[in-house]
Amino acid sequence: MMKKFLLTTILFAGTLMISNAQETWSLEKCIQYAQQNSLTMKQAEVGVENTRLTQKQNKMERMPSVNGDISGGYSFGRTIDPTTNTFRSQSRGTNGFGLGANVTLYNGGRINNSIEQSKIDVAAQKAETEDIANDISLSVAGAYLNILFSEEQLTNAKTRLAQTNEQLEQTNRLIQAGTLPENERLQILAQIAQDEQQVVLQENNVVINYLSLKNILQLEPDYDLKVQDPGDIPIPTDAAPELFKLTEIYNIALQNQPIIRAGELRIQSAGLDIDIAKSGKLPSVSLFGNLRTDYATGIPDFNNVKDQGTLGLSPGQNVQINGIDGSLAFYQVSGTTFGNRSYGDLLNENFGQSVGVSVNIPIYNKHRNEINMERARLGIISAEVGLEQNKQQLKADIQRAIADAKAAKKQLEAAEKTINALQAAYENTEKKFNLGAANTFEYTSAKNQVDLSRVDYIVSKYDYLYKLKIVDFYYGKKITL
Repeated sequence: MMKKFLLTTILFAGTLMISNAQETWSLEKCIQYAQQNSLTMKQAEVGVENTRLTQKQNKMERMPSVNGDISGGYSFGRTIDPTTNTFRSQSRGTNGFGLGANVTLYNGGRINNSIEQSKIDVAAQKAETEDIANDISLSVAGAYLNILFSEEQLTNAKTRLAQTNEQLEQTNRLIQAGTLPENERLQILAQIAQDEQQVVLQENNVVINYLSLKNILQLEPDYDLKVQDPGDIPIPTDAAPELFKLTEIYNIALQNQPIIRAGELRIQSAGLDIDIAKSGKLPSVSLFGNLRTDYATGIPDFNNVKDQGTLGLSPGQNVQINGIDGSLAFYQVSGTTFGNRSYGDLLNENFGQSVGVSVNIPIYNKHRNEINMERARLGIISAEVGLEQNKQQLKADIQRAIADAKAAKKQLEAAEKTINALQAAYENTEKKFNLGAANTFEYTSAKNQVDLSRVDYIVSKYDYLYKLKIVDFYYGKKITL
């Protein structure tokens, strides 16, 4: 039993360790996750669903509308007797049922144009959502590269610290050999302290850059995330920013950038607003039909005699017939009572139907249609101006991306030349230092210059890579490493 318990405990602990293991994310996974969990993307997707609902509603306008009603009440005092259509002081309960249908046959093309417009609006909303996804991709790529950059800086700082410790050992040996004075050790110790500070600083930069990426990904700050190290990212050998042409990239971007496609669709949608507004000046034709039946209490059933009553002679009335006076009396029945009509019979007898066509001809409606048409024209102008603004901004962004890529390449080339020259000088100084021909200050200075040049090179490298990715983005290429 104890063995079984221990085995269960070990398996549970192993499972827990696996579940809490650090997860490594590639750039593609980060981009996909950010797009799926971004609040901005979720808001945009809600907008897409809203436009789809509008499209569905516009399509349903072609269908007839059917409505029913049920009424019930009680009247008292002086009311109209439904059997005699005369006023009587009588209390009466009433109940009625109705069903009406109406379908639009023609309304100036409003329904068809509204359906087409909502279809375009859905496409435009999708394009705008795609543009948001592209912005998120660039943000994730920038944060991802910042992490790789800071981790490379951290590795470089640790390497410098290790080299300085080796330098301390070499200095101790030279001091013991009498080649260097004792105070040379102090300068090395000071350099070790500075290198340790740089390690701490770069570790903090790694943490900060991870927090920035987690913020974009909508992850908790304590989530154990590790980006995938692609190794030494090579500089594309075929990249030639000096050959980038603004017109070429701009024309390509006009075809693949969703914000431009969205602007063009918005202009089409605004154009349909004019046709929809015009429909308000045209007649509309509708087909309607109605079913109705009513019931009221106290309606006598003349076929159901409860009491025959009595037959009597009415009082005589003096009359004159052909100049001869006389008296005229009538036999009349009094006290006759009838049963009430049944609920079902009354509903059946009062059941009525009607069908017809109605035509609504607009004559004057306070200039509402004219104002709507003018507003639609302004909507087209606004959409055209918005598209032109996006085009100009796109051109400016591409022009800046090209300039940044060119400048970044020149910086990288300069940094590479600098590090090569300083590395050669450092190796020469190191040889002199090992032979005791150079003091610690000279050796440390040469080493610091090489280290700084390495930092500049790493900065230039990642800056150039990111600038190339931005240009690739305008070419319509997928953002990958």
